[in-house]
Amino acid sequence: MDKKLSSNRIFGRKADATRILLSVVFIALVFIPLVRMFANIDAGSLSKVIASPTFGIAVANSITATLIATILTLFIAYFLAACIERTNIRFKSLFGIIFVLPMLIPSISNGMGLIILFGNNGIITKLFGLNTSIYGLHGIILGSILYAFPVAYLMLSDVMRYEDSSPYEAAQVLGIPKLRQFTSITLPYLRKPLISVVFATFTLIVTDYGVPLMVGGKYITVPVVMYQEVIGQLNFGKGAVYGCLLLIPAVVAFIIDLVNKDKGNSQFISKRFEPAGETFRNVISYVYCGTVSIFTILTLISFIILAFTSDYPNNLNFSFNNVIKTLNLRASEYLMNSITIAFFVSAIGVAVAFMTAYMSARMRSKVSKFLHLSAITSAAIPGIVLGLSYVLVFNGSAVYGTITILVMVNLVHFIASPYLMMYNSLSKINENLEGVGHTLGISRGHMIIDVFIPQCKETMIEMFSYFFVNCMMTISAVSFLASTANKPVSLMINQFEAQMQLECAAVVSLAILAVNMIIKGAASVMKTMWKN
Repeated sequence: MDKKLSSNRIFGRKADATRILLSVVFIALVFIPLVRMFANIDAGSLSKVIASPTFGIAVANSITATLIATILTLFIAYFLAACIERTNIRFKSLFGIIFVLPMLIPSISNGMGLIILFGNNGIITKLFGLNTSIYGLHGIILGSILYAFPVAYLMLSDVMRYEDSSPYEAAQVLGIPKLRQFTSITLPYLRKPLISVVFATFTLIVTDYGVPLMVGGKYITVPVVMYQEVIGQLNFGKGAVYGCLLLIPAVVAFIIDLVNKDKGNSQFISKRFEPAGETFRNVISYVYCGTVSIFTILTLISFIILAFTSDYPNNLNFSFNNVIKTLNLRASEYLMNSITIAFFVSAIGVAVAFMTAYMSARMRSKVSKFLHLSAITSAAIPGIVLGLSYVLVFNGSAVYGTITILVMVNLVHFIASPYLMMYNSLSKINENLEGVGHTLGISRGHMIIDVFIPQCKETMIEMFSYFFVNCMMTISAVSFLASTANKPVSLMINQFEAQMQLECAAVVSLAILAVNMIIKGAASVMKTMWKN
C-alpha cells in the first residue's frame, strides 16, 4: 500500500511539473513577445503618435466604424439564427453553408469583392449605371459586416439551438404577448451569451486591417495606420504604440467574456423547440435568408468573373490567361507555402491542444486552472499585435524569415479555440474512467489511445479543420513576418491590389476558398462516416 501511495505521489508531482512546463511555454510564447513590444515604446514614439493629426482621427474612425458595424452585424446574425432555428423552412443546410463562406477567405478578399462589385468599374456599378463610391465609412461597415456576420451567426445559432421551449409554451397558454415573451424570456436567456457575441464581433472588426485597407480610402483606422507604419516605414516604435492601443479592446473583451462564462450557469434542456410552421413567418425567412445568401454569393461570383475573363470590363470572353499569369507570378509556390504552414500548424496544434486539454480537464490539481488560463491567453491578443511582437523578439534569429516562425505564430494565435473544443469534449466524458482503468491494470497511455481519442475523434477533426482554414486565410499574424521566401499566398492579395492587378487577386482568393472548402468538405465526410 505504501509503495502504491508513493507511486501515486511521484506521478502527481510529474504531472504537475508537466502542467507547469506547458503553462510556462504558453506564457513565454505570448507574454515575452508582448513585453518586448512594450519595451520598444519610447517617449519619442509615444509623443509623435499622440501629436500626430492622424492619431485622433484614426481612433475616432475605428470606434465609429466598429460600433456601427457591430450593431448591424448582431441584428443580421440574430435574425438569420432565428430563421434557421425557429422556423421549418427547407434548405437550412444549404443556407448554413452559404452563410459561413466569408469565413473561408481572408477579410481583405471580402473588401476586394466589394470593389469588384461596387467600384468605379464594378460589375453592379456598370450593370445599373450607379454613380456612387464604395470607399469610405460605408464601405468599411459593409465589408466588416460581410466579414464578421458568419461568426456572430454561428455563435447565436448555437445558443438558440439549445434553448428550452417550456417557458414559451407556458407563456403561450397564459396568453402573454410575443413582445412580452421576447423581453421577459428571450432577452434574459440571451444576456450572457450575447455579451460574448458582442465582444467577439467588436474585437474581430476593430482589430482587422484587411477590409479598411481595401475600401477605407481616406477613412483611416488604427490597424491600417499600424500596418502602414511597420510595413511602409519600418517604424517599429510607433507601430508598437498602435499595437498596445489595439490590445486594449481585445484584452477587455477577453476578461469580460471569461468572467461572464465563469458566472454562467449551465441549464438542463427539458424540451427542444419545435420549429414554427406559419406560412407568413416562413415566407419572411425565405426572403431574408435568400437576400443575405445572394449578397454573400455575389462576392464569390465577382471573383469568378474577374478571374476567368480576358479583360474585364472590356472583354468578357472566358479565358485562363489570368490564372496562368498568377501562377507565373509565383502564386503556386506561395500556395504551397500556405498549405505547408497550415498542415504543420494543424498537426502540431491538435497534438498540443489535446495533451493540454487532457492535463487540465482529466488530471485536475491545483495547477490545472493555471494551465487552463495559460492555454487561452492567446485569445486576447489580436493577430496583428502578435505578429509585430514576434518581429521584435525574433528579428535576426535563426528562425526569422523561415516557415518555422510562421508555423509558431499561427499555432500561438489560433490554439485557444481548438483547446477549448477538446477541453469541453473531455470534460463531458465519465470522470471515473481513469479510476476504472487503473483498477483493471490499464495504463493511462492505453486509456488515451483506446478510449479518449476514439471518443473525441470528431472534435479532433474539427480542430484540424479550424487550424487549417484559419492558417490559409490569415493575413494579420503573418504580415510582418513573411518574406519572399516564406510568404503565404493570402498576402499576395494586397500585393496584387496595390499593383491594380485585381484579376490575379481574384484568382488567389478563389484558390484559398477552394482549398478551404476541400478541407471543410473532407472533415464533414469523415465525421459522417465515423458517426455511421
